[in-house]
Amino acid sequence: MTVIDANRMHEIETRYPEYFHRSFRQRFGGLMILIATLLYSLYAVWFFDLPKLFTEAHWERVGIYLSQWVSYDVQPEFRIEGDGSIDIRYPRFSPLGDNPHPDWLVNNPDGSITVSISGTSRNVTVSKSETIVTAHGISVPVDVSSGAPTVVGPVPGWMTVYDDNVLADLGFAGNVSISADRVKIRKRFIGWANFIFDTQSSFFDKPVGEVVSLIVSGPRIKPDQSNLSLAFDDIWNNSEWQHGDVWTKLFQTIVMAFLGTLLGSLTAFPLAFLAARNITPNRLLNQILKRFFDFLRSVDMLIWALFLTRAFGPGPLAGSGAIFLTETGTLGKLYSEGLENIDNKPREGIKSTGAQTVLVHRYGIMPQIVPIFVSQTLYQWESNVRGAAIIGAVGAGGIGLKLWEAMRTNANWENVAYMVILILIVVFIFDTASNALRHRLMGTKTH
Repeated sequence: MTVIDANRMHEIETRYPEYFHRSFRQRFGGLMILIATLLYSLYAVWFFDLPKLFTEAHWERVGIYLSQWVSYDVQPEFRIEGDGSIDIRYPRFSPLGDNPHPDWLVNNPDGSITVSISGTSRNVTVSKSETIVTAHGISVPVDVSSGAPTVVGPVPGWMTVYDDNVLADLGFAGNVSISADRVKIRKRFIGWANFIFDTQSSFFDKPVGEVVSLIVSGPRIKPDQSNLSLAFDDIWNNSEWQHGDVWTKLFQTIVMAFLGTLLGSLTAFPLAFLAARNITPNRLLNQILKRFFDFLRSVDMLIWALFLTRAFGPGPLAGSGAIFLTETGTLGKLYSEGLENIDNKPREGIKSTGAQTVLVHRYGIMPQIVPIFVSQTLYQWESNVRGAAIIGAVGAGGIGLKLWEAMRTNANWENVAYMVILILIVVFIFDTASNALRHRLMGTKTH
């Protein structure tokens, strides 16, 4: 065991004072940061009143909206006429078309009608005097012969009785509303109804094999148009899903992002040379341009879009202008900082030969900054594809406006899901492409 005397210990302390004489910040800095983070978290909980927010939130709506993203419902209505007959009616724009005959609806010999909500375990039988709801292993009769619906026997937890209505909640499968003279049923199906052909199409409700046969070799449905052209028109002009309009708006979004980013980069590029201190030794001009860049990028793209839609009206021009202004500020700052961090030796070497300023920039600066500038521009372009979808919601055109219109109805959540998936696919493609280009320009390999 080695013993260190006092002189040796003093020598070590003198040589390495940072280990033996640590400041207050070095000793307690980590603890202070932890305490500050905890206090800020408690303040945020109090400021936003998070306990009340979580308690009063309508969490059940999350499940409802998500189920509507991946499903659709059919809503037949059974009206009990005065002579005891039952009239079946569907909504005007029913997914089943104008003349529905679903196999889950059975007319019984006694005049009653049985509707299968979910297989054989959940069904509803409607007759002139009562409606029987079967679910969760029990059958509950509801008498409607006395003028008001009355549940016969104990009321289960999934059934709610009102003064003139009885509501049976059957979960995801649907629900049943029973009144004195009518029964409304909501039956839910997994999937997107009529995604390819709507109810007005000549190919509606035909099996896939029959559709393919008609397109390939079948007789013309319309004498003046081939079946292939007719099928494309029916898909493109699908009134329920509006594929043509959605894809056109999606293309507008991509063009908005490309045009705004391109114009922003072309404007920011020369201004960045004037803003860089080592390129343009004019302190006043440097500061004016840098503050100009700060102003443009400090105003959010969404705010610029609101201003421009008031000036030019709603449409993709306002969206492209908003991206252009934001990108001029963002790319101008990035470009100027990139220029200020270049290696000055190549530039000074070329300048020493007596070359003109343009040649000094061309051979002393451009080889260093072009890969960085292109990489930054590609990243901003990919990011602006997402941004263009957002600003479209305020009237700047593109698929964002279409998405907002579908959400505002609070009934077309499957259309919302369709457009969200399209946006995700486009963002994924552009992200992958821009990453590949950036790695290629920077000379690095992707993993």
